[in-house]
Amino acid sequence: MKKWLVFLLTCILGQHVFGQHGRFHLHKDTSDLTFSGTKINPYQQEFDSTGKWQVNGYVDSYYSHYSDSCNLNSFQKFPTISPRNQQFGLNMIQVSAKYTSAKFRSTITLFGGDCPKAAWSNDYNYIQEANLGFNVYQKLWLDMGFFRTHIGLESIQPRENMTMSLATTTYFEPYYLSGAKLTWQHSDRLTFQLNAFNSFNQFVETNKNKALGFSLSFAPTKKVFITYSNLLCDESTVSSNPKQTRFYNNLCLTFKSTKWIVGFEANYGIQTHSCLVYPLQTATMFSSLLATKYRFTPKTACYVRGELFHDPNEILTGPVLNENHAIVGLEIVGCTAGFEFKPIPNSYLRLEARALSNYNQHIFSYQDQMSKVRTEINFGIGVWF
Repeated sequence: MKKWLVFLLTCILGQHVFGQHGRFHLHKDTSDLTFSGTKINPYQQEFDSTGKWQVNGYVDSYYSHYSDSCNLNSFQKFPTISPRNQQFGLNMIQVSAKYTSAKFRSTITLFGGDCPKAAWSNDYNYIQEANLGFNVYQKLWLDMGFFRTHIGLESIQPRENMTMSLATTTYFEPYYLSGAKLTWQHSDRLTFQLNAFNSFNQFVETNKNKALGFSLSFAPTKKVFITYSNLLCDESTVSSNPKQTRFYNNLCLTFKSTKWIVGFEANYGIQTHSCLVYPLQTATMFSSLLATKYRFTPKTACYVRGELFHDPNEILTGPVLNENHAIVGLEIVGCTAGFEFKPIPNSYLRLEARALSNYNQHIFSYQDQMSKVRTEINFGIGVWF
C-alpha cells in the first residue's frame, strides 16, 4: 500500500519532490525572511531548465493581552496577527508548494488559523495564494491567479515581519489580490511590473471595475532595496453616485546587514467624492512606519517600530464610531518594542509590547470606560520547515 501511495504522489508531483527513490523532500529556508513577503517578484531570476519543486510548512502560535474589549467575534480592533485577548491561539498553520522552471512557475499556499479567520477573504478563506505563470519572452513573465499583496513592508506571515503585530497602515492595505501580473526583471537590481486586479482587497469582483497598478523595485546595492507601487481603482458600489476613484501610492525602503535591519514605508492616497463634511470633495490620507532591528548574536535581537496612520475621512478604514457614536476617520500613532530569540535559524520566539493612540477620538473601550489608548503584550513562537 505504501509503495502504491508513493508511486501515485510521484506521478502527480514528480521526482523533483520525491526523488528517484520516492523520498519526500521539504524545502527549508534558513535565511532571514524579514520584509521578504511583499516582493513584487518573489521568484529567482534564473531557473533550473528541468524544473524544481519546493514544499514547505509553517506554524505560528501566540498568547496576547489587550487593554481593549473584544468585538462580538472575540477579535480585537484591527485584527490580524494574534487577534484574541488573553488566550492561547494559533495564528496560522500553512503548507506551500512552489514549482519553478525556465518557462513555467506556480505557487500554491493553503492555510488556516486565527489570521485567516480574522482578516482573510470570506470567499476563499483557506487559500493564501494560488497562481501560475509562464515566460512570455526572455525576462518577461505573465502570472495569473490569487496573490498575496506586494504592497507594503509587512505581510500576513509573522516570520516575514520584524514584529509579531502588524502596523495599522498594514492592516488597511490590501492583503490579497486576484488578477494578472506582467513582470519584466531587467536584472537582479531592477524589476518592473504592470498589474490588473479584480479589486483593491478582494478575490471576487465587487463592482465590475478593475484595479490597475504599476510597481518598480530597485536595489542600488546588495543591502538596500527600494520599491514603489500604486493602485488606481473605483471601490464604490454599483449604485453609488458620484463614483469614488482611488489612487493609492506606496514607497518602501529597506536596509539589511549582518547586525542591522531597517525598514521604512510611506503611503499617500486620494479618493474623489469622499470628504465626510463635504462629500463632493476629494479626500486624502497618508501613513508611514519605521522599524529597526539590531541582532546581538545570530540567535538574539531587539527591535522597535514607530507607526503613523492619518485617514480623517475614512477612505480605507470604513465607518469607525467614537464615544458619541459619530463616524470618524482614524488618526493613530503607535510604538512597538520587542525581543527575539531564534533557537534554530528557521524559528523564532518573540516577546513584545505595543501602545496605540487614536489621539483625537475615544475608540477603545475597557471595563466600560472609553479611551484613546490601547496597550498590548504579544508572545509568539514560529517554525518553518
